[in-house]
Amino acid sequence: MKNRVGLASPDWGGESAEGTLAEQAYRAIKSDIINGVRVPGERLRIEQLRGIYGISPTPLREALQRLSVMRLVTAENNRGFTVAPFIPAEFIDLNIARIAVEKAALRMSLEKGGMAWESSVVASLYVLEQEDRALSEGRDGVPDSWDAANVAFHTALVSACGSEWLLWVRLQLQEQCERYRRASVAREMGSRSLHVEHSEIAEAALARDADRLCDLIENHYNRTARMFQ
Repeated sequence: MKNRVGLASPDWGGESAEGTLAEQAYRAIKSDIINGVRVPGERLRIEQLRGIYGISPTPLREALQRLSVMRLVTAENNRGFTVAPFIPAEFIDLNIARIAVEKAALRMSLEKGGMAWESSVVASLYVLEQEDRALSEGRDGVPDSWDAANVAFHTALVSACGSEWLLWVRLQLQEQCERYRRASVAREMGSRSLHVEHSEIAEAALARDADRLCDLIENHYNRTARMFQ
């Protein structure tokens, strides 16, 4: 199996029907954990999950083992699985690592990015600004469309960096931070001008001002993390 940047990732069941079901289960449960449908500390009983997702026990167990590797699920000896709790210290640590990797990727991207990179930044910003404004108008929760636009914008910024390994490590950290980020954005809804933050980030990137861009990104991510301090 290949991940999105071309690096090998573990084979969780191959191309068999059971492997396909395990992948479906993994994606569905992961999405529900990130979106808060499956809440921190919730027991994940196989029979209950079978009824919710319509998937047999073996693929469900495989999916839960994979989620435990991702630290989204906690595996307990002889007690099954639970949704991993929110741990503020863990998120702060994740955020430190994420900022360091993000800054390295951004600096390389600014050096190597051409017109196609600039166009992708502008296009992704346009979509995100619409989502930011809609979010500020009081939608219930954080919609998937906002999260997808946010990920696309930040991915566009680093897309020209040229290092597949750096992008792969960045992706793992991004996914680890995802449920914390969504919870933080939901808590700050109405009190944070995300469209201003994102516009300033894009402006610095397009001006090739690496120092300012890195400062803005660090402040942007740290503001999210402060909600859990």
